[in-house]
Amino acid sequence: MKVEGSVALVTGGASGLGLATATRLARGGAKVVIADLPGSPGEQVAADLGCRFAPADVTDPEQVTSALDAAAGLGPLRALVHCAGRGGTVRVVDREGAPGSLEDYTRIVTTNLIGSYNVIRLAAARMSATEPVDGERGVCVLTASVAAYEGQIGQVAYASSKAGVVGMTLVAARDLSRRLIRVCSIAPGVFDTPMLGRLPEEVRASLGAAVPHPSRLGDPADYAALAEHIIANPMLNGETIRLDGAIRMAPR
Repeated sequence: MKVEGSVALVTGGASGLGLATATRLARGGAKVVIADLPGSPGEQVAADLGCRFAPADVTDPEQVTSALDAAAGLGPLRALVHCAGRGGTVRVVDREGAPGSLEDYTRIVTTNLIGSYNVIRLAAARMSATEPVDGERGVCVLTASVAAYEGQIGQVAYASSKAGVVGMTLVAARDLSRRLIRVCSIAPGVFDTPMLGRLPEEVRASLGAAVPHPSRLGDPADYAALAEHIIANPMLNGETIRLDGAIRMAPR
C-alpha cells in the first residue's frame, strides 16, 4: 500500500507513538486524521502537521465512527495505526494482602483490548467497502507490547490487555484476508513516551541501559518507521513484531 496519497487514521495521535506516526505519515504524503481524547492537544498537533483532528475515546463506537467519517471526507480509508492505550499498576493481591482492584483491571483492559477491537472492527468495515488498489484494500496496525510476553510484577492488567492484542492479530488477519485487508501489530519495548515520562530520570536511564542494543530507550520515531514499513510492505500480515532492541523484561 502506497503511503503517499492514502488516507490514514492514527489513534492516540496527539502524543508519543501516535504523534510520531502521524508526523511520519503526513510527511510521506498521507492524508492523516488524528484521533485522541477531547482534552488532548490533538487540535494543535493536527494544525501543526496539516492534518485533521477528531476527538474520540477509542472505546466509544459513536466517537470512533465520527473519526472515521472525518477520514472519509479526505477519501477512502486505507491505513489504520492504532496507538491509543493506557498503563496502570494492578497486582493480583496488593501489598496489604487484599485482592487486586477489579475496577482498575477492567479500565485498563477496556481501553487497550476492547478499544483495539472497537477501532479495528469499525475501520475494517470502512476499508472493506473500498475498491482495491494494487491487490489490497487497506492495512491495520495495532499496538501490543513486550509486556504481552514478559509482563512484570504489577502489570497483570496491562500484560493481559496486550496479550489479547497479540492474540487478536493473526485471527483478524485471517478474518480480513478475503477482504484484502492486512493486519499486523507492533510490540514495543521500553520507549520514551509520556507513559514512561512519569518515571524518575534515574529509572528511565536504567531502563535504557538494560536494552542490549541499541542501549537506549526506544524513540517513537523508531515505531513510526516500522508502522510506515508495514503499510508499504504487502507481505507483512498476521504478525506481531517485537521492536525492543532484544530486551527481555525481568520480573520487576
